[in-house]
Amino acid sequence: MPTGGDVKIRGKNFSHLDEDGRAAVRSDNMGFVFQSFQLLPALTALENVMLPLQLKNVANARQLSLDALQKVGLSERTRHYPKQLSGGEQQRVAIARAFATQPRILFADEPTGNLDHATGQMIIELLFRMNAEAGTTLVLVTHDIQLANRCHRRLKLENGVLEELV
Repeated sequence: MPTGGDVKIRGKNFSHLDEDGRAAVRSDNMGFVFQSFQLLPALTALENVMLPLQLKNVANARQLSLDALQKVGLSERTRHYPKQLSGGEQQRVAIARAFATQPRILFADEPTGNLDHATGQMIIELLFRMNAEAGTTLVLVTHDIQLANRCHRRLKLENGVLEELV
C-alpha cells in the first residue's frame, strides 16, 4: 500500500479494497512481464499462457492461448516446459501470457534483463509491436536509456524523487 496518496485503477482506489478486490482489479486490467519470466516449471508453454485465463473462467482459454503463442512465434513449442526453452523463448511465453488476458495496462519490469543483447532487442521489438496492436498502456521499467528513449513519456525515479524527463 502507498505511504501517501492514492492508487486508482479505472476509478477504483486500491487503498479501499481488500486483497480479493485488489486481485480482481489486477486480473481485469493488468498484465505483467517480469525480468525473470515467472513461468511455472511444471506447466507447458501453453498451460502457462492458459493459467490466468482459466483463473478468470474464460471459456475459450485454450484457443486464446494458442493464438497468443502464435503471435510470439512459438506455435511449435506449446508442449515444451520452461526448462526446454531458451531464455528468449521463455520471455516470449511470458509476453504471450501477459497479452492473452487483453490487459488495459501492461507492466514490464526489465523485460530484457536476463537476455543477451540480440535476444533482448528481438523481445523489445515484439513487446512494442504487440503493445501497439493491442492498444495497451505500457509501463516499462528499465535502466537502458536507449530503450527508455523509445517511450512516449519518460520518468526517472532517483532517491525517492520522481521527475519527468524531457
